[in-house]
This record gives sequence, structure tokens and C-alpha cells, in this order.
Amino acid sequence: MRSASALWAGYWSLPVVEINLLLFANLSGALLLGLIVGYERSYHSRAAGMRTYGIVCMASCALTVFAGYPGYWWGLADAARLGPIDPTRVVQGIVTGIGFLGAGVIMRDGLSISGLTTAASIWATAAIGVLVGVGFYPAAILLALLCASLMMWGVRVEARLPALQAAGVTLGFLPGHEPDDHAIKALMHDWGYAMAEGSLHITLQHGQVSWQFVLVALQTRPPTVSLFALARLLRGIEGVDGLQLTHARN
Repeated sequence: MRSASALWAGYWSLPVVEINLLLFANLSGALLLGLIVGYERSYHSRAAGMRTYGIVCMASCALTVFAGYPGYWWGLADAARLGPIDPTRVVQGIVTGIGFLGAGVIMRDGLSISGLTTAASIWATAAIGVLVGVGFYPAAILLALLCASLMMWGVRVEARLPALQAAGVTLGFLPGHEPDDHAIKALMHDWGYAMAEGSLHITLQHGQVSWQFVLVALQTRPPTVSLFALARLLRGIEGVDGLQLTHARN
């Protein structure tokens, strides 16, 4: 049986460090690819953007790549020493449980969704714990630093990149008034916005029609008309009796 000092040295032996360097490359590559995919969602003002996609892709990589090197778990250099232990089954339970926890922090308020990045970071934290648990300390440290950096500065990168601005709109019309959808859409187009396909929700209550939909700018930041000016223009539409306007990430 190895002494405590020998066990500790095993975690930082040359073969284990080399494996961790390989994990570094895998995690960095997964993060980059996740950011690329997430940018397309950020560009269209979707709730899950670059940070969410980057964290999820990187954490998925972490939970997958370590399984390819069972001989180096817990700082061991011989897979035979592991015996019948199979931590991958434990990982399955962890991922499932953390998935339910992450779902609990995702909030929907009207047409806007929040909490996705928090949910992804919780899931990534589980991956960090798994890496620590199997003894890949350097890889776990890197994953933690990458996640923290992405959450702190990723939003600044997203803010500097071109993206289409979106707004959640609720229009209430006077009782008995039948809005002209073609005329209203034409007006919005003149203002530099278009109604997102599939987002329109129409309700009728006590003879009063109400529209709820997402407006997406036709060009990248800055939009032709600001949200303040857009609110004034929407109030000027014939028959509008009520208005609610918010930033939307759908």
C-alpha cells in the first residue's frame, strides 16, 4: 500500500501531467466550438447565447474525456489497480441530478428567459467536481478558471459583437377595435423592426383584443429606432389602448 506522500506525488507525476495537458487542449477546443455555435444564437437574441453554449460544450467534454484515461484516475499509473470501481456510473447519476437542479434556476418572465447561464454553470461545476474526484486536479482547475472567466467577461464580448436587438411587446386595443395586421407590420418595418415569426399570441377578453409578440431589429446594433422611441411609436398606432415593452431573449 502506498504512503500518503507517494499517493500525492502520483497526482503530479509526469504521465499524469501529460494527460492533463491533453485534457487542457480538449477543454479549450470544446469551449471555442461552443462559443462559435452560441454566437449564432446570441446574434438572433436568443436566451441561450455564447456563454451558455460554451459552458455546456466544455462541461460535456470534461465529463467525457476523462473516461478515456481510467489508468490515471486517482493518480494511478496502472489501470489494474482500480479493481471493479466504475465512477462513470456515478457520473451518470450526478449529471441527471444536476440537470433537475439547473432547471430550477431557469425563469421565464413573459417573452424573456433568464437563468440559462446560471444553470449551465451549475452543470459545469458538477463536471469540475467529477474531475477533482478522479484526481485530474490541473484539468479541474482549468475548467473552473475558464468557467469563471467566461461568466465574468463573456457578456462583454457578446455586447461588442453584432447582434439583432429583440423586444417583447404586448399591445392592448380599444374594445371593439379590430387591428389591421398588415398595416401594423408595415409600420414596424419602416421603424426598422419585424415581428418574429411564430411569436404572435392573440387574446380576446371582454371584447378587447390583445397582441403579444417579439419584435426583432432588421439590422445589428444600434437599431434604427431605440426602445424609447419604439414605445412612443407603438402608442401612436390606431386603436392602441395599452402597451408593455421589455427587452426579450427568446
